[in-house]
Amino acid sequence: MSAPADFASQQGLARRSVSLETILRWLDPLFLPLAALLAGMLLFAVFLLLIGTSPIEFYTLVYKAGFGTSFSWTNTLARAAPLLLAALCVALPARLGLVVIGGEGAIVLGGVGAGAVAMLAPGMPGPVGILAMMIAGALVGAIWIGGIGALRHFRGVNETISSLLLAYIAIALMNHLVEGPLRDPASLNKPSTAPLPELYRIGEIPGIGVHWGLAAGIIACILCWVLIEKTTFGFAARIVGGNIRAAQVQGLPAGLLMIGFTALGGSLAGLAGAFEVAAVHGSANASLAGGYGYTGILIAFLARHNCLAIIPATLLFAGFEASSGLVQRRLDLPDATIVVFQGMIFIAILLSDAFRDRITLDGLLLKGKRA
Repeated sequence: MSAPADFASQQGLARRSVSLETILRWLDPLFLPLAALLAGMLLFAVFLLLIGTSPIEFYTLVYKAGFGTSFSWTNTLARAAPLLLAALCVALPARLGLVVIGGEGAIVLGGVGAGAVAMLAPGMPGPVGILAMMIAGALVGAIWIGGIGALRHFRGVNETISSLLLAYIAIALMNHLVEGPLRDPASLNKPSTAPLPELYRIGEIPGIGVHWGLAAGIIACILCWVLIEKTTFGFAARIVGGNIRAAQVQGLPAGLLMIGFTALGGSLAGLAGAFEVAAVHGSANASLAGGYGYTGILIAFLARHNCLAIIPATLLFAGFEASSGLVQRRLDLPDATIVVFQGMIFIAILLSDAFRDRITLDGLLLKGKRA
């Protein structure tokens, strides 16, 4: 082969190699989360075998109940609506290195705030009343979770512990309010606030059968991704999350960013509670404590706190939760089976963090070629 032809061949191989490396680097963030998800599913399959249940039958039922039919998709999307916002409550502070796991508290109090507005100001026009409920829910959530950021900044209180403990306080406060000062006398067996007037109820997205909270959650994920990845505020937040002391040396307001991003995450969780009241329950009651805040933790970690990745991760976990009833009936398993399943996946996700910098997709596939 002539020298020019040989050189051209080498250049072509180099371009293909660079292109392959570029693709692998783009796929690399997906590798460990997906591997952790698969490992958690395999671990749960072993657990099912030990208790005498077929893993194949289990996963078949999960697929059918969560994604197999149009009705299944409607059920899954309805559960995804609050989970999107709950996951953002974890993901946004995480970009600053904060592990906030108390979104459940913001959800229940946001729902109570929305129900209280509808109860105390029933004469507002429909759109104004709905807007007031949404603002009230978001504001209550922002104050609740933003206070956790303030505790971390001003007093050095660990945000993981404080957010978890405050979630239990929020649930107790919700129970006190709906069973006491805000209780509707007509609610006998299940204490709640007064039922919302029909004008204050949020309808469904045409053709989908899911309330508008789903659209709000998807839009919130997109806007939060833009905030984190495309704005100076997001860049400053990522600098603080990478090295807070270096950020302070550069003059970045680390404390204000902590409070601001925790408050923003809390406002979204509170908004989820408001949507649950206005679109699902029709009043604030104990059903608000449905565990969405805790599932949001798993989703945020699976998505590696990427606001766009939260969308597919939420659909997956919403499908898991939608399958709970069918799995319980068909396989005669406890109602906590899906919770155990999600817990094993979460353990696998946490363990995968130990390999984040050691194992990469391009390193595994191109190691032999480079050698």
